Amino acid sequence: MMKSYNLNDIVEMKKQHACGFNRFKIIRLGADVRIKCEECSRSIMLPRQEFNKKIKKIIEKGQGE
Repeated sequence: MMKSYNLNDIVEMKKQHACGFNRFKIIRLGADVRIKCEECSRSIMLPRQEFNKKIKKIIEKGQGE
């Protein structure tokens, strides 16, 4: 199943960030996906294939560009 997500969507990941929060905002899309933790504002860059494996669900749709 191909998940459809866009820029500025809030997503829940399967694993928590080091700060203990698992909600992230998508801030860059391309071959790599950059997500930013909603709690501590640190960003993580993942290859799209790895991101697709680790995403659990889309919590909130953002205003994509």
